[in-house]
Amino acid sequence: MNYAIIRNAKYQANKLSLIFRHNERKNTYYSNKDINRKVSNINYSIKKCVVPYSKKLNELKREYNLRGTFKGNSNVACEYIITASPDFFEGLADDEIKRYFETAYKFVCSFKNLGEQYVISAKVHMDESTPHMHLVYLPVVHTLDKKSGKPIDKLCCSEFWKGRNSYKVLQDNFYRYMTKAGFNLDRGDTEDNKHLKISDLKQVTNYEVQKYQKQTTKMEQEMQTENVEVIKKEYKRVIKKYNTLARQYTRIKVISDSNVSNYEKVKIENKELKEENEELKSNVSFLKHYIDKTLEYVSLLFDFPKERLRSLVNLFVKESDKNESSIRKE
Repeated sequence: MNYAIIRNAKYQANKLSLIFRHNERKNTYYSNKDINRKVSNINYSIKKCVVPYSKKLNELKREYNLRGTFKGNSNVACEYIITASPDFFEGLADDEIKRYFETAYKFVCSFKNLGEQYVISAKVHMDESTPHMHLVYLPVVHTLDKKSGKPIDKLCCSEFWKGRNSYKVLQDNFYRYMTKAGFNLDRGDTEDNKHLKISDLKQVTNYEVQKYQKQTTKMEQEMQTENVEVIKKEYKRVIKKYNTLARQYTRIKVISDSNVSNYEKVKIENKELKEENEELKSNVSFLKHYIDKTLEYVSLLFDFPKERLRSLVNLFVKESDKNESSIRKE
């Protein structure tokens, strides 16, 4: 089964610089090992933001005269993480992947009558195992001023996400919008729907398969039906899942076998190098002893100071090296 996935996170102003650096790949190092910086150049923007999100926030507040009470601990911006189950993207053409995220972008602009002007950035990451989009926006509600009765735009996260079932409403609308656009996706579980905390984003951005406890439990239960069509459908699903797992296993086994083989080669080479190093040490020690005894013998033979003789030999060697070097250059 392929699921349409959308998750929401809320941010205070002091967190926006971190989100900007991550989304726009401004950092040098990332703790998320799933990020392949070598292909980060294929990431692209549905809506580009060239300035830090905090600066863009202030620009939009001034431009649209956004009302609202802004305290230090107020949530002033939100971010949708939009993707789908990894199997959905497998074999999908690049232009269709882009259409998926462009469609999702249009959904966000229309959902709760937000308006495209309040979308700060929409960045698609293609440099991780599963394509996904980070869409940062201002939770603006269109309401009436209590005193004048005139329409105003108010930046208020709590009002934008007002209602205990607000997240279910988001999931329902997103699923309907994407399937209406022609994407073959299933509706995820509505049980325990909630907005993500910042600490929970890693689960989504690492693209581990979305876990729906209720569906997983159902799939693991033995089917109690004699309906041939239902059985055929379940059989196809199981075969497809098996093939996916088999491909993953093959890739992992190849990598594992290669690593084991390389380890054994390195182990053997390391042993050979150690033995060669010990032999070289022994030869060097012998040569030093041999040279010293030779100098001693010559000094006795010609009644010439040993250290003086050593100095003359060193000088001769240096001059010889210089001459050989100049000859090679010519």
